[in-house]
Amino acid sequence: MALDPGRATLSGFGAVLLWGTLAPLAVGAKEVPPFQMTASAFGFAFIFQLALWRLRGQSPIERLRLPGAVWLHGVYGLFGYHALYFFAFRHAPAVEVNLINYLWPLLIVLFSALLPGERLRVPQVLGALVGFAGVAAMLRGDGAPAFEAGHAIGYLAALGCAVVWSSYSVSARLFPQVESDAVGGFCGATALLGLLCHLLFETTRAPSAAEWLMMATMGLGPTGAAFLLWDVGMKRGNMPLLGAAAYAAPVLSTALLIVFGLGAFRPEVAIACVAVALGAALAGRRSG
Repeated sequence: MALDPGRATLSGFGAVLLWGTLAPLAVGAKEVPPFQMTASAFGFAFIFQLALWRLRGQSPIERLRLPGAVWLHGVYGLFGYHALYFFAFRHAPAVEVNLINYLWPLLIVLFSALLPGERLRVPQVLGALVGFAGVAAMLRGDGAPAFEAGHAIGYLAALGCAVVWSSYSVSARLFPQVESDAVGGFCGATALLGLLCHLLFETTRAPSAAEWLMMATMGLGPTGAAFLLWDVGMKRGNMPLLGAAAYAAPVLSTALLIVFGLGAFRPEVAIACVAVALGAALAGRRSG
């Protein structure tokens, strides 16, 4: 998928928008155990990708014939992030976990400077910091964070989430020859590992028809197409701008929860919207 940088950046924006729909969908299937939900949603994503390959007359076996390093990179990002995410929420309060986890867009901006031909620009860092400040203000509205030593392992797991996803995203540019639809294979591997974790650590629950629909929709959007679009954006788009703009995902999620009557409006949400927009505008500027 050879796109110019502008269109690739728009693809990355598309991923952010799709991730914004994840929270309302997850709420609709909240009674399903986390790893069971992961296995189901990513399983649907893999099935959708298999169907696309077949419609295009492509061989799934050929599309999945990738170097070991590529498979390790993909599974590290998709499964590694989600496993740490669920572990963090089991061992630390949600407010603190979310605050630490949402360091990943800022880390993308910082890590992008390590790539060949890239350098860190002040507006990009400021934009990411402004976006993080807005999201932090919104999350703090759910309760003042109280970092306690007893939850240290959960905090470390949340930090691991941020490091894993940011490093996976930035290092995607080191695999420019790999087509982005390879992400479909990584979704399949994530589904299998999620199923294994479910069988080891959880009790299976039979989802309702509505919950199956929610998980299938996740597989089509926020845990499926979103990762493909993000891969395109990371490989060919404006990485620092996408890092700053990624703070729109939690804000959009919160806004959708409010629209669907699953949350109450708070002034912090409006502040976060303004901060994310300002942060993205700053990150999109060029400095000498």
